[in-house]
This record gives sequence, structure tokens and C-alpha cells, in this order.
Amino acid sequence: MSEAVPPPKKPIWQEFREFSIKGNVIDLTVGVIIGAAFTKIVNSIVEDLVMPPLGVILGRVDFTNLYILLPGQEAKIAKAPAPLNSLADYKAAGIATFNYGQFLSNVVQFVIIAFCVFLMVRTINRLRIHFGEQPPTPVKKRPCPFCLTEIPEEASRCAYCTSEVPAVST
Repeated sequence: MSEAVPPPKKPIWQEFREFSIKGNVIDLTVGVIIGAAFTKIVNSIVEDLVMPPLGVILGRVDFTNLYILLPGQEAKIAKAPAPLNSLADYKAAGIATFNYGQFLSNVVQFVIIAFCVFLMVRTINRLRIHFGEQPPTPVKKRPCPFCLTEIPEEASRCAYCTSEVPAVST
């Protein structure tokens, strides 16, 4: 029996060069860099513009300092060397807290980022249509006579139940 001969191996640097200059890798790199910069902007919007007014409405100055002291921490509080007045003091003393203020801040950041991404995708899709790229035409469907799932009209076999389906008469 003859053994299959593997193709000659390329040097690792040549493979890396081919990989790194592919369009998708470069697009991904640009996306990550812009995403990191965009995250800083969104964090600043949330921490500096959105959360302070919410903190004033709630009667507190710093929204991220909202927490609930978890039960069973009395021994640790008694051993704390200094008075505990803020979340940072409790964390430094190793006392467990339920930090809902920071969680709410993160939720607001997520909503803002998701909304901005939605607006960006929506704008890109509109520009594609405006510059002549046509959206894909919807595929006409019909029910499979055996399992009643929707299949394309041109299908000769159902993808779900694998039954052969009769052709559609035109």
C-alpha cells in the first residue's frame, strides 16, 4: 500500500503573513480598536453624564456607591480598623456587599452601546441600499405536505422531514 504524501509545509512566517493580511483579520483588528475607543466614550457618557443626574434624583451623590450590606458581616465590621462610610471602605475591609449601583451603571452602559450599534447597522444598511446594493430577495415558501413546515417553493425534498415533495406547478 502506498501512503499518502502530505503537502509540503510552508514556513510559519509565510503562513502568518498570509493570515494577517486577509481582509477579515484587518477588519476585525480595526473593529476591536474602534470598539475599545468607543467603550471609553460610552463609559464617560454613563459615568459623567447619565449617572450623576440619576444619583441626584435618588438623593445620593455617587450612583456607583449604592450597595446593600449583606447579613452576617457583623464580626468583620467590628474588627474593621477605621469607620466604614463608603463602598470602598467595606471592600478594603473584606466585607461582603451587594453592589447594585455598579450593576445598574453597567446595564445603562450596555443599553447605550446596544442602541449605538443598532443605529450604526441601520445606517450602514440604508447606505448600502442608497448606493445600489440590493437587499436579498425573500425566498417564496410553501408548506411541506407531510410535516407542514415551510420550505422553499423550488425544493424537491423537505429539509425537516426529508420527504420528497411534489414540484409546484407554474
